Amino acid sequence: MDETIRDVLTEHGRLAVDAGSIDESTDLFASGMTSHASVNVMLALEDAFDIEFSEKMLRKSTFESIAAIRAGVLEMKDA
Repeated sequence: MDETIRDVLTEHGRLAVDAGSIDESTDLFASGMTSHASVNVMLALEDAFDIEFSEKMLRKSTFESIAAIRAGVLEMKDA
């Protein structure tokens, strides 16, 4: 799962650093991801994992790190 998340971040996150080399708790917004890029990341994650983020998940904290994204994806897969 983390590899897929990192692939999505590499393609859509517009990070200033390599998504493959950052720690899972690194703040993605501090690493260069914009709010616009986070929307593209969210849409790509929905496609990659065949999920749809619920309205309550549509907040900055859901996409602030790889660990937060993983938790959000798992929550949506379990829903």
